[in-house]
Formats: sequence, structure tokens, C-alpha cells
Amino acid sequence: MKASGRPVPSRPLPVPRSSAQPHAHTFRVFAHKYGTVGAIARDIRGNVAAGTSTGGMQGKMPGRVGDSPIIGAATYAANQSCAVSSTGVGEYFIRLAVAKEICALVEYRSLSVQQAADRVIHKEVAALKGGEGGVIVLNARENPVWSFNTLGMFRAQQIEGGQPIVLVEK
Repeated sequence: MKASGRPVPSRPLPVPRSSAQPHAHTFRVFAHKYGTVGAIARDIRGNVAAGTSTGGMQGKMPGRVGDSPIIGAATYAANQSCAVSSTGVGEYFIRLAVAKEICALVEYRSLSVQQAADRVIHKEVAALKGGEGGVIVLNARENPVWSFNTLGMFRAQQIEGGQPIVLVEK
């Protein structure tokens, strides 16, 4: 049984049984790992798309729903503005509708995707105690951008004909 009171599912086949018991330090090493994967894309006609998937927060309360499945919170795309995928503390991204807010700033305030992303992440999200995270953003004309208020954010960029860019730290 886990701490939540629910049974631990059996190990799927063909995964072998572990020969060693987990060590106390193993939990601490992985306690703050998050599993968000986001993608933004633009086709040759300038149509944009976004997607976000996450394994969720470690040690979350039973029944907690994060921001990833909520359109407008973690993910949003509209050809008139931009495509956004985000990662962070979901409660704040839901409260601020982060992805939709960035798109609205691009569409209605004529901000560049970088200006909109920075404004939402570094001002609006950061203003909430515990508001941490980041976004990747793309519109029909500009190169992809990112903005985050954490120590680092795993991110990569591939533009047709260009060299791949893979970064973690600021």
C-alpha cells in the first residue's frame, strides 16, 4: 500500500522484478522531478498548434487536476495569435489562464510573443507566491521563444534547415 491508501499496481510484464529494495535516498533524488512535455509547431501555411502532457506533481493530493488538460491554462493555440505550451505549478497557471493570456496579449495588445511570454511569466505568475514555471511560444511569423522564472527549464528548438538547440539553464 502507498501512503495514499491505494494499492501499488503490479509490475507490468516483461519488466523484471527489482533485485534490491529502494534506498531511502532514492525518493529524495526523484521527489522534485516533474514530467511535463510540451510542443508547439507551425506548418508551411502558418497554422500553429500546441500540446502539453504531464505526469503531474509528486505527492499531489488525491483528485488534484493540474493545468495540462485545461485548455487555456497550460496549452492554447490560435492562428490569429500564437501557440503556447507551459510547465509549472498548475494551480497558478489555471488561475491566470496563462496560455490564453499570452495569446490575448499577442492578438489584442500587439505584443511580440517574447514580450507577452515575459510579461505573463515574470510579472503575473511571479507575483503569486509560489508561482513558478515557464512557457514555449510560437506564432505564424517569429521563431519560437521561451520564458521561465525558475532556475532552469528543459527546452529544445528545431527550425527547418537550422541546427537543433537544446538548453536547460538560463
